[in-house]
Parts: sequence; structure tokens; C-alpha cells
Amino acid sequence: MRPVDVISRKRDGHELTAEEIRSFVTAAASGSGWQDAQLSALLMAIYLKGMSAEETVVLTREMTDSGKRLDLSDIPGPKVDKHSTGGVGDKTSLILAPLVAACGVNVPMMSGRGLGHTGGTLDKLEAIPGFRVNLSEAEFRTAVRAVRIGMIGQTRDVAPADKTLYAMRDVTGTVECIPLITASILSKKLAEGIEGLVMDVKCGRGAFMKTREKARALANTIVKVAKLNGLRCEAVITAMDAPLGRAVGNSLEVIESIEALKGNGPADLTELSVNLAARMVQLSGVVKTLAEAERKVTNALTSGQGVEAFRQMVAQQGGDARVVDDYTRLPTAPKTHDVTATSAGVIVSLDAEAIGLASMKLGGGRARSEDTIDPAVGVIVRAKPGEEVRVGDAVFTVHYRDESRFHPILPQLHSAYTLTTGSPSELPLILEEVT
Repeated sequence: MRPVDVISRKRDGHELTAEEIRSFVTAAASGSGWQDAQLSALLMAIYLKGMSAEETVVLTREMTDSGKRLDLSDIPGPKVDKHSTGGVGDKTSLILAPLVAACGVNVPMMSGRGLGHTGGTLDKLEAIPGFRVNLSEAEFRTAVRAVRIGMIGQTRDVAPADKTLYAMRDVTGTVECIPLITASILSKKLAEGIEGLVMDVKCGRGAFMKTREKARALANTIVKVAKLNGLRCEAVITAMDAPLGRAVGNSLEVIESIEALKGNGPADLTELSVNLAARMVQLSGVVKTLAEAERKVTNALTSGQGVEAFRQMVAQQGGDARVVDDYTRLPTAPKTHDVTATSAGVIVSLDAEAIGLASMKLGGGRARSEDTIDPAVGVIVRAKPGEEVRVGDAVFTVHYRDESRFHPILPQLHSAYTLTTGSPSELPLILEEVT
């Protein structure tokens, strides 16, 4: 079939056949058959005209089958993963993977890197000296079999069509398209060899989906398409107006994750990590109810089994496990500065996106995918929504290295919080569930 005919049919609002979708995906994976301009044109047509659930199911399946599907059936026990659509200070993967593993569930996790104001799990893990995220398939299998956790990046053999299409979406203004987002996420997850997936769809200022309606539409589509592709899946929509926890920046977030596993984490971060972990445990079939799963996960947290599983995971992937007891072994910024309140009141809101961008501009994130990250820099939130500050109290502590990067972000941080003299209304962390 001619690519131009496929593009024209979608441009005119028609539903594509499985053959047409396969032709498109095969070309993206192989680099032949379609011109780059034609691949981009169909992405824009899909962005403008959308896709039915049936089309999205086929697109997801074809993108998965464009590469290798891992078969982990020879590893005993259930295999469940979690995926977040990205936020600021979202370090739950580092906490929930060890907790779920301590509950007897395997967590083969293929994660991504940060871009823009959002952080990436791989970047956080690589802040640990020696930690390897580019494991071979054999090493990945060994890790899951040995410690029930493997945390890696996308390999060349997994969903190669997604690599091509994701890069094109980034430069053609077609990123914010629910069928394309769904296929991109699920093609990698289906290729992992997992049996269940818990989705954390972020919603708010610091999220990719700014409104509850868009977050709900994405969550519903992902859950439906996952199930139609044979993957057990559920989703929660969670608030991302303020950063999750207090640490924003890779090394700082590793410390906060370890502290959470030791029982000393911020309330919001601990609450969400335990909730997501419990959903993974329930989805695995180890227990029947969410309440049972929450008790099991909480026991793993309070007993120290979770932090021990983290220690084993770090050692298994070549990292310095001594960081669990000695944070000085992690990269540390040479300079700090407190951004202080100029008036008294109660913090009513924080702008997660502005704080995430500040950390990125310090070197803690990437404006472009090829940028190099400084794992030591970032921002600590000293005053969260609902907390009172006096004049001169620290609202943020900036960890930085370079004065030329530090000074431009100060106005941004001074405008990243608002105060009230009354009591702010408190929104729940978990906004909705989709099953």
C-alpha cells in the first residue's frame, strides 16, 4: 500500500486497518518503506483525528512486536511493574520496587530518563556510584531471579518503532496525543514480560496532563488498551501541583528514598509509595484485597525488609550499597543557599513545574535529550503546602555548583510559592482510581 493513501485516510478521519498500522510501524522500526516526512505526517493526522480503542490496541501490539518480547516465565513468582507519567520529585519507583520485592513479587522495571522539568528514574539510580542501568538481558534475568528487582533502561531490541516515533513526536508537536502516549508506554511494558501494571497518571501544574479531564482520559485509555492486549492493569490519578516529597534533584532524591524506606520519609511520598506498592502486590495475586496488601507492604517498610531489598538491588546492579548508611558517598553539591520568605503566612501552593525547571537549569535535568546531568544539584522544599513560615524562614534550599546557573533561578523560586493568612484547602494526593 502507498503511505500517502494511509495518511490521507487518517487525515479524512477514517479508521485505519491493522494492515495499514502494521505498515506504518514496520517502517518506523526498519527505517525503510516510508519517508520520515510521511511518518511525521501520519503522526500529525493521528494527533488531529485521534484513534479508536481498536486502532490503539493494534498500534500498541504492532509497536510491541516491532522488537523483542522478554519471556520471564522461567523465573518463579508473579511479575508486576509500575509506571508514572512523570512529575517533580517523583521517586516512588526507588521505594516501591524494594517494598514489593520484599512481599515476594518480582519487579522487572524498564524506566526512562528525565527531560525538561520532570525527573527520570534512571538518572536517580545513576546518582549512586557504580549503579548500572544498561544491563544485558542475561544480567537483567539474573537480577530479577536473585533479588526480585531489575531496574533498566529500554534496550535496542525492545520496541524499536517507539524510539523512532517518540523522537519524531518530540519535534513535530505531536507529543500530547493519548493514543500515541498509550502505545508508547504500553509497547515497552508489554515487552518486559510482566503480568500486571499499575499506572500512576499525574495531574496538575507539574504534570504532563494539566487537567483532571485529560488525566482521566489517558488513564482510561491505558487501562482499556492494556487489558485488551492481555495485561492486567489499573491506574490512579494523583496530584502533581506541588513536588512529591521535599527533594528535587537526583542525589537528593536518592537520599529521601532511602530515608522513606527507613521510615523517615515525608508523609505524602510515603503514602503514595505504600499505596502504589500495595496495588502492585494485590494485582500480583499474592493477596486478595488491597487492605491485605497494604498491611503486607507496611510490614515490609517497618520491619526494615524494604531497605534491605534496596541494598541488595543496588549491590546486584554494581552500585555502592554503602550509600544506604553513608550519604556522603553520593555526589554532593559544594554550595547551598536558602530562599527565604519575605512575609509570614501559610504556604498555600507550590509550583511544581517552576521548581522542577529550576533544578533542571542548575544542571539537575535536561533541556535536550543529549544534555549531561549533574547528579548533585537540586532543590529541597523546606515548607510544603499547609505549613507556616515566618519572615526569614527557608522555603527552599538550593544545592548548586555553578554561580552562573544559580543566580538566574532565584527569581523563579521566589515566585514558585504563594502564602495565605488563612487555612488552605487540602486536596487529596490520590484523586481517582481507574480499574
